[in-house]
Amino acid sequence: MDTLTFVSAVVALAGAATTAVLGYWTQRRLRVLEQRNLMDSYGASLAWSAYDLQARLYNVLRGHDVDVSPGPSRGFMTSFHVRGTPRQREYVRRSTVYVLAEYLGWVEILRRDVQFLDLGGSRANQRAMTVISSIGTALNRTTGDGDVLRLWRAEQRAVGELMVHPEGEPGRRRCLGYAEFCARLDGDEAFRRWFDPLLADVDRLARDTAPAVPRLAELQRKLIALIDVLDPKAVRFPQFRDLARAAAPAGPES
Repeated sequence: MDTLTFVSAVVALAGAATTAVLGYWTQRRLRVLEQRNLMDSYGASLAWSAYDLQARLYNVLRGHDVDVSPGPSRGFMTSFHVRGTPRQREYVRRSTVYVLAEYLGWVEILRRDVQFLDLGGSRANQRAMTVISSIGTALNRTTGDGDVLRLWRAEQRAVGELMVHPEGEPGRRRCLGYAEFCARLDGDEAFRRWFDPLLADVDRLARDTAPAVPRLAELQRKLIALIDVLDPKAVRFPQFRDLARAAAPAGPES
């Protein structure tokens, strides 16, 4: 092989290697960007579901404080479950279970589509993983005294799976809406069996909130921590952030 041929071969080989390396890193970067886009999109939905769940917990906890304080005022559960109309009572039962189930649904969607382990280099995603895991632990923990709305980890997965809309596809998944959730409760016995214990827990909570207060307060704090991670600049929940800094996590929901 003469010198010119040898040099040409080396140049060609170097060019091919460079192209392969650039192609690899380009594809890797595109995949990371795609996954981060999913995290941004799904993270927003997860943040909203965490907000809705913590808002309901706030109403329950704040309502308990009102009920045990002197005066004629009545708290959320007393007003709308214990002394509410049948329609109000059923709304409290179903909507409380729904906001918990919707949160678990979005966690399941992220688990399926975002694949957190591929985003391990992102500190924000690492923090999100840590907080999501701690919320799962709080939901799973037993205190032996008033374990309402408690779910084993496998049950958390099961509820989340049931809440993922069947028509979704990777990158475009969504949870069941409230109307769809209620329709499934009414028309699908297998579906309802997973939620009957949670509905009964809401009834127990209405009868006596006190034993559940420490555990539900812990859960609410962890949900607030997740919102802080998912919405660090308070773009989606500016008023919520101001209240959280003032140690009043959220206002009553409508």
